[in-house]
Amino acid sequence: MASKTTRFFEIIQLLRDAKKPLLARHLAATLEVSVRTVYRDIASLQAMQTPILGEPGIGYVMRKGYDLPPINLDVDEAEAIAVGLSLVARTGDPGLWRAAGRASRKLHEAAPGTRKLVISSWGVETEPPIDLSGLRAAIRSETKLEIFYRDAEERETHRIIWPLVLIYYVDNVMIVAWCELRQSLRHFRVDRIAHGDFLSADFKGEGDALIAQWENTQKNETVSTKDF
Repeated sequence: MASKTTRFFEIIQLLRDAKKPLLARHLAATLEVSVRTVYRDIASLQAMQTPILGEPGIGYVMRKGYDLPPINLDVDEAEAIAVGLSLVARTGDPGLWRAAGRASRKLHEAAPGTRKLVISSWGVETEPPIDLSGLRAAIRSETKLEIFYRDAEERETHRIIWPLVLIYYVDNVMIVAWCELRQSLRHFRVDRIAHGDFLSADFKGEGDALIAQWENTQKNETVSTKDF
């Protein structure tokens, strides 16, 4: 369930965008919470002088002219924006691409963790065999991943890897990771992972140095939007 602050923001946004009064049950369905929770949240917002008008059974509206406070992004929202900005290159519009680059640099300043998501100029369209949300969480928390990996010749190996960066290509997602088996940085195609488990073991404090090493030695060779 979303946090109370997030629900408050969503309720305000839904009411500001609505063309007619919204019933509590409609808000509850959108937010995936109970109707009682919606009633409590609206009462709390009204107590904070948010200009929400209406009552149960009739519906709720927002008084015109109400402005939202500045937006604070959570981690997943910042990462979603970072990926979306990079995929703007798919439009083929150089000016838009340059603007997205400027916005990305600003986002990196506000949310430094987004530098761990590197995206080519095309997106991924197939469903990956491993949970990418969990993988991004493992990158953020610097926790290890156990995988059974098949190479191009279908040979399977058992690996413990330290996931560092995700690269989004047109037909796949690639993991940049430190491989304990090979004792070096490696790139793993997600579609060649036969099975993966997130471990409790971590590599805290070592990720940034490994990412810097990868950026200095391999990033430009691995990710080049000019080739797509």
